[in-house]
Amino acid sequence: MTFPGAVADREGVAYALVGAPLDASTSFRPGARFGPRRVRDFAEQFDDYDHHTGRQFTDLGVYDHGDIGPSADTAEYLTFLKSAISEFAGDDLVPLLVGGEHTVSVAAVRALDPDVFVCADAHLDLREQYAGDDYSHATVTHHALSVADRAVVLGARTGSEREWDRAGEGDVTVVPPEDVADWTPDFDGERAYLSVDIDAADPGFAPGTGTPEPFGVAPRELRDVVRAVAPHAVGFDVVEVNDRDDGQAATLAAKLLRAFVFAHADG
Repeated sequence: MTFPGAVADREGVAYALVGAPLDASTSFRPGARFGPRRVRDFAEQFDDYDHHTGRQFTDLGVYDHGDIGPSADTAEYLTFLKSAISEFAGDDLVPLLVGGEHTVSVAAVRALDPDVFVCADAHLDLREQYAGDDYSHATVTHHALSVADRAVVLGARTGSEREWDRAGEGDVTVVPPEDVADWTPDFDGERAYLSVDIDAADPGFAPGTGTPEPFGVAPRELRDVVRAVAPHAVGFDVVEVNDRDDGQAATLAAKLLRAFVFAHADG
């Protein structure tokens, strides 16, 4: 199925949605491969109209490309995914990536070359490798900083000692969960890429994720972040939704994706 309100025809659209069901390095509860399907499924219930912007989702030109399935080699898959995202960006479409594990964000960042990587995440993801895997889902911010000038990690509340040391350097800003509500973008003309790992939300709101971490961000705060960053963003993803709940994580992810499109189109 296509994302509700999206179209299957690429002609005359403004956004390109791509499912990226990678599920290779999940370190606790697998199932991220089901994320794109569940996000599409649980978006079915929403009204087309957005009262906040006064717009209809079906009028905003979202094309659903379907899923790009992973290959056996993660590095090879990221190269292929980057190529597809680059093609959309070259046609002036804003990519919307639905994971899948967080590693898929690396392909989008490489394709879009943002100045700042903004990520809502429970984890710092600043490891150079994890369990011997250079492309573990725990390395995403590390890889993003090889492209972007700086990273802002919203809602982070756990990481290794070495990651916290790295987060103390000048190109990383960590906003703890209790401060997310008061955070505002300070981009000053910078091009942003926005990534939402659904585990940024407290697991009481989004239990269907691979590595749930307590004391997280409330859904309303995540929505406000998405609305604030969207006008500055060259692309968006929502990742790490799995099938281990009754749809709470997928429902939140789908609503945040829609919030991004509404706010970006209105910005």
